Amino acid sequence: MKELNTKLLVIGAGPGGYVAAIRAGQLKVPTVLVEGAQVGGTCLNIGCIPSKALIHAARAFEQAVQQAGKSPIGIRVQKPTLDIAQTVHWKDGIVKKLTGGVSALCRKAGVEVVQGWARVDDGKTVTVQTKDGESVRIRCEHLLIATGSEPTEIPTMPFGGAVISSTEALSPTEVPKRLVVVGAGYIGLELGMAYRKLGSEVTVVEMAPQILPRYDAELTKPVLDALKHQGITLHLGYSVEGYDKARGVHVRGGGADEFALPADRVLVAVGRKPHVQGFGLEGLQLSMDGRHIAVDARCSTSMNGVWAIGDVTGEPMLAHRAMAQGVVVAEQIAGEKRRFEPMAIPAVCFTDPEIVVVGHTPESAKEAGIDAIHAQFPFAANGRAMTLESTVGFVRVVARRDNHLILGWHAVGADVSELSAAFGQSIEMGARLEDVADTIHAHPTLGEAVQEAALRALGHALHV
Repeated sequence: MKELNTKLLVIGAGPGGYVAAIRAGQLKVPTVLVEGAQVGGTCLNIGCIPSKALIHAARAFEQAVQQAGKSPIGIRVQKPTLDIAQTVHWKDGIVKKLTGGVSALCRKAGVEVVQGWARVDDGKTVTVQTKDGESVRIRCEHLLIATGSEPTEIPTMPFGGAVISSTEALSPTEVPKRLVVVGAGYIGLELGMAYRKLGSEVTVVEMAPQILPRYDAELTKPVLDALKHQGITLHLGYSVEGYDKARGVHVRGGGADEFALPADRVLVAVGRKPHVQGFGLEGLQLSMDGRHIAVDARCSTSMNGVWAIGDVTGEPMLAHRAMAQGVVVAEQIAGEKRRFEPMAIPAVCFTDPEIVVVGHTPESAKEAGIDAIHAQFPFAANGRAMTLESTVGFVRVVARRDNHLILGWHAVGADVSELSAAFGQSIEMGARLEDVADTIHAHPTLGEAVQEAALRALGHALHV
């Protein structure tokens, strides 16, 4: 058996794992990165990136369809058609370019990548079964678990055949005539809206009484209106009992009424679970926080020299959180003093319109016992939004009443995901309402709504 010795061994080459490995390599820490599938993990290969590519393609197709009618901006086109095979090929090209870039960055940083499936022998030793059928034993001083998460199945409706996860939904061979989406969280709605734009009849079933249960109603209302406008059917407060090809998806309501929804494909998007089983991790007997690995502010587990980052450590399950944690761990192993204690982590829902949440909402501030003020500015009063033909939504700010320290930013509207960096930065830097209100914002931009929200919280908005 081939043997390797290294200072840092990373299991999982998703956003958290590969970023940790690259940063460690930059700091001259001998590093081995083990990945069973493709570098880039779920995010680059079957998650964040390909889903946004499909969403963009769907949006472009929808615009072309609209321009085949009576376009208010004067564009006239013939009735467009969709080559879904070419769409998937284009999406795959983006994925290939990005994963190839990650591999190149690993080589540049001196990281040794081992393609294969790892099994943890103990806190210092891992055995990898490579794709070539060889076994490699790797000994390390530090072990970093970055194995991510996987889609959650419904016991009565396991994945297979017509029942698909987000993975299969991102590489369709055809656009289904009838798609039933189980789950009205961000994954279900992002893909459900994309498929509707591509031409599917879409129905969404959700156990909770509202869409996007983790977001407040003020933010989700524009999305709810958009779903109805697109012709997507919603069954809120309903559960699924199973699926059969003849009748479709069996649905039950709170009043025990049951009916079936015909479906050519069923997308199950009820959440993700941490990938902590199947590779010997249980042998370490690490302290757990429910289904997740418990870690402290250093991302250290209950075993000395064993670290964990990303989805295996719990919510929020976000790629950018994993990346930040990866840097923290790498720099500690290199001898620096670091802790993972962010003031806020942006969460973005790429529906149409998009939603961004960073920091406290008015409700969470109240629950925390904070005397806060909040204000919002509508995109209906923003010139740039008008030129983009999308005036739905607003920007909202939450701040302490006594000293105007900004506690949270929220936005719903077209392309508001691009405002998330400014939102997070203002909170991390301890900005006050006056700091944002007195900063000159370029005109005409969507970002002016950020300044106007701060001005309105201070009582002197200019354009509303």
